[in-house]
Formats: sequence, structure tokens, C-alpha cells
Amino acid sequence: MVDMSKYKAFRFFLCLPMILGLFACSARIEGLVREGGEAEISLKTSLEPRTTSLLRSLRGFMGEASSPPILDGESISRSMAAAPGIRAVSLKNTGQETLEGTISISHVGDFLSSGGNTFITYTQGRESGRSSIVVVLDLNSAPGIISRLSPEVEEYLSALMAPAAQGERMTRQEYLALVASIYGKPLADEIAAARIHASIEFPRTVISVRGGNAVGRRAEFDVPLQDILVLEEPLRYEVNW
Repeated sequence: MVDMSKYKAFRFFLCLPMILGLFACSARIEGLVREGGEAEISLKTSLEPRTTSLLRSLRGFMGEASSPPILDGESISRSMAAAPGIRAVSLKNTGQETLEGTISISHVGDFLSSGGNTFITYTQGRESGRSSIVVVLDLNSAPGIISRLSPEVEEYLSALMAPAAQGERMTRQEYLALVASIYGKPLADEIAAARIHASIEFPRTVISVRGGNAVGRRAEFDVPLQDILVLEEPLRYEVNW
């Protein structure tokens, strides 16, 4: 049983780092991983109509008279630039609800790491010449990862009651029913339909991939947003090249 009372006092923040894709949006991510662990990411993202309407309503409720972009590229860039493992961030608004830009990662194994704890394991082959990246996300690790990304996204996801931010066990059906009861079924339907598309190029031909598909040096992933928000089962993605 979900304790509804603890959700009533959440504040609503509008700085939403796009790299995790943790909101009702359409997102396309193009990436390049270099030997040694450096990476470059290019992304384009836009909020879905119901999510946009909700955020604008919340802004009005909080007394904000101005109407800056829902996705503030400059604010998001500043927030993400301070996260571990990130060399540079450049995001710009291409509309009130859309943005695009690039993120440069100094080492994928350091991304959002803290005290030796990380959710990405990068292994560079030496004698075998084979390298790999393993990404594991579960309810034990997700809240800490989100908090290291930025306090804004942590409280935003708490406002959306996402188990990934709270560490609370819930099925996908229970989560969507909860969102529908608070914000309405149309928003729950948007979350259920939203997907994160990622296409990542690696230094050599991909030998095997878990959680996606590969052709040549490129691995493709198509992840339902609700899987990330709820983490009913741990998510594991692995690429060997």
C-alpha cells in the first residue's frame, strides 16, 4: 500500500537533466564511446503535451508569472556540468518544450560515481583486446544516482512519485494507477507510451549486446520510460566489442 500523505509536500522543480530520460518525453540519444572510456552524447528531446500542460499549471500554482522555456537549456547545463564524470555540457532551447545539445563524458566508468560506487562498469581489454560496458540500474542504486545528478531532478521525480527516486517497490501497473489518480489518466498514458531511443557507436565491431541490438559497431536500445521510472525488475545492459 502506498502512503499518499508523503507526496503532498513535494516542491516542483523544472530543471530536468535529459541524459537519464526520466520524465514523459520523446528522446533520441546518439552516442560515441572511444577506447579508454571517453564518450560523446548528442540528444534531442521534447516534453509530451500532457506533461507540458502539467508543468505549466504547476508554475502558475507556484505564482510564476513569466513563461521561460519548460526545458531551460542553460539551467540544465549548469546542473549537469557539476556531476561526476562529465567534462562539458552544451544544451540549448529549440522551443518552449524542446532542447538539443551535446554532453562530453570524461570517463563512462566515473559517470555519477561516488565513493567507489557506480552503475556503469567499463572494462578495457588488454591481452584479449576485447572491451565492455555494463550498466546496471535497480531500486538500491537509482536514488543515489539521481541525487548525485542534481537535487532538482531528484525532487521533480519525487513529485512524479517515481519509485526510481524513492526506492519504493511498486509494479508498473500500480505506478501508472497512482499517477492517474493524482494527475489524471492522460498523463499516465503518456508515461506508458513514452520510450527512450539510444544509438551508440563503439570503437570496434560489437561482439554481443544485452538489452538491445547491434549492427557493426553500433548498438541500438529502445527502452520504455516506465521501466526506468519503476524498476520493477533491475535493468541490465551490456555491450562487448
